[in-house]
Amino acid sequence: MNPRNFFAELKRRNVYRAAVAYGVVAWFLTQLTTQVFPFFDIPNAAIRFVVIALALGFPIAMCLAWLYEFTPEGIVRSEDLDSAKVPSARRATGRILDFIIIGVLLLIIAMLIYQRVPSRTETGETIPQKSIAVLPFENLSSDKENAYFADGIQDEILTKLASIADLKVISRISTAKYKSKPEDLKTVSQQLGVATVLEGSVQRANDKVRVNVQLIDARTDTHLWAKSYDRDFKDIFAVESEVSQGIADALQAKLSPNETSNLAAAPTRDPEAYDLFLRGEYEEHEAETSRKPDAFDRAAAWYGQAIARAPDFALAIARLVESRIARHWTVDRLSNADLDEVKKAADHALAVAPDLAEAHTALGSYYFLGKEDYGPALGELQRALELQPNNVRALRTFASIHARQGHWERCLSEYAQCQRLDPRDAQLVANVGLTYLNLRMWNDAKRAGSHSIALDPHNVYGMRAVLFSYLNGTGDIEEATRVLRTFPPGALLITRAWDLENIIGDRAYVDVIKRDFGAALKQWEKENSDPTANRERLSARVAIHVLAGDTAEAHDEIERARGLVEARLREQPEDKNALTQLSWIELALKRETEALRLARQAAELLPPEKDAMGGPIALAGFAEIAARTGETNEAVKALRRLLSIPAGWTVSIQSGTRSATIPASNNCSPARSRSGLTSSDGSKMKRAMAIIKLTGSKRNERSL
Repeated sequence: MNPRNFFAELKRRNVYRAAVAYGVVAWFLTQLTTQVFPFFDIPNAAIRFVVIALALGFPIAMCLAWLYEFTPEGIVRSEDLDSAKVPSARRATGRILDFIIIGVLLLIIAMLIYQRVPSRTETGETIPQKSIAVLPFENLSSDKENAYFADGIQDEILTKLASIADLKVISRISTAKYKSKPEDLKTVSQQLGVATVLEGSVQRANDKVRVNVQLIDARTDTHLWAKSYDRDFKDIFAVESEVSQGIADALQAKLSPNETSNLAAAPTRDPEAYDLFLRGEYEEHEAETSRKPDAFDRAAAWYGQAIARAPDFALAIARLVESRIARHWTVDRLSNADLDEVKKAADHALAVAPDLAEAHTALGSYYFLGKEDYGPALGELQRALELQPNNVRALRTFASIHARQGHWERCLSEYAQCQRLDPRDAQLVANVGLTYLNLRMWNDAKRAGSHSIALDPHNVYGMRAVLFSYLNGTGDIEEATRVLRTFPPGALLITRAWDLENIIGDRAYVDVIKRDFGAALKQWEKENSDPTANRERLSARVAIHVLAGDTAEAHDEIERARGLVEARLREQPEDKNALTQLSWIELALKRETEALRLARQAAELLPPEKDAMGGPIALAGFAEIAARTGETNEAVKALRRLLSIPAGWTVSIQSGTRSATIPASNNCSPARSRSGLTSSDGSKMKRAMAIIKLTGSKRNERSL
């Protein structure tokens, strides 16, 4: 047959149309099966079968198009048609095929449009395509104590991905909320703001490890990539690198040479040291949540064993530094000699691994929380973010430093960036609420605090943001009391001392405002075996006795508290908490001159110019002592300062069953954070003096 006649015959018999129709239908069916089959847990083999069947069916369909035509009587062989009816039958066949092509193309267009509509988070933000959350890995080992190992593999993969600037990687704090495998991944996608999630399981038996991972499009619950690794334990570093590289490839992330190198790098050459390190990480995560001294101590012990096996294990050294600094900040202060040892360890980690982001974060934490030296801290944290753009720990420390420097707009902007990478971290949201308290943005503080409590009903700092949005914002004691009843028993009890509210705790503070000193003392009845906690308990009771005017009946408690606090000051003479506690003890002993000296010393150690968050707390503590010792001018001067800067300080006066608030200004937003008082504000000062003689001001030490 003449080739020209053959191709003309193909056209006349509608074979071309049939080929186009078959192609669009096959493409549509392939897309449909890849979307639907995983939803019903149909294995990937079924999808491959559909694709192969469609491919094999193409030549069969073309043969059928050559041989048959559509007619009013049905499908008829072309050779069986009356020659007069052939043209009309083929026109009918062509129209049917056209309708099929157009219909399927419309479905395809609709599908493509739907897929291109950007997914959004719960807050309405667009979810970027190159975004991922590494969910907690399931521990399939027969030994359930290997849970630390499964968590560690997840963490290390997440850490490697966090170094890729082209990806949005969610922090482990937020992903930890999904410990049990979630069924509704679309909700997870919206809550975390990611397009994809990585699920996995780890099984360890002696020196053998099996790791199963699967990358899923969380928006459609579609499997994108899956793989299993059966390796010796000593090869676990290669598994972590291969998984990370596979994810980067699947998400089409652009990698710089340094990022590629980071994915392939192993933290140490000693697998046993690595195992000890992972045990330390497991305990450290517990310590970060519970803030219990023994959890910090267990973490430090495991880190120490890892470093003993591998002295140049920079990652373990860096994490030990961060652990000790976190314990120093949240549990008990380190001595200057101990801080010097921490600094040497941080320097050693950087000497071994100059481009290790965690080492720069650790040194930044040392400068910030160990030495309150913000310049070097910011420099180290900036370098950490350059090396690891998704490092939330470094970014939130950045925000904390800028808050203490009084850079409020920048602080809130950085907190917003943190929330993008760590949307389920209740403590992070609570920090935002506490920042709003400083700025006297009461509604914003209450909203952030409520959100924090919704994420974690036991978050103390979220509770404080809500509680003091009423106490300081409206002065409504009844509403504050009602809110306080909704908090779990024991919450808001143990705090850090710089002013009265921090000495006696939030619950007792509300009782004192209501002049229910007996209830305030009951908050601190329970003995505590921990020396630091017992010192805080006795100091709180002493301050309440001073306010109640019954110090003569509490002589034994006062002397016990004095012994504990003076012992602490012999260890650390510049401990601001202990200085403030001792100033109240001196008041109880009627040594007012000494009480004022101690309060002034505490305030001078941390002025507002140095720390825009902690400084006002110390200044408020001085104002309270000055007012109670009769140093009116000193107290008024401190009050004027507190009411003219972002300090969360207002003046509340009881009026019947409700209290009226006298604000320092209409508001104190980031853009307009200072509104000074004039000499005509004397009436406010007198009223403020009356209040602080009873209760002092409201401030609370900020968390990280």
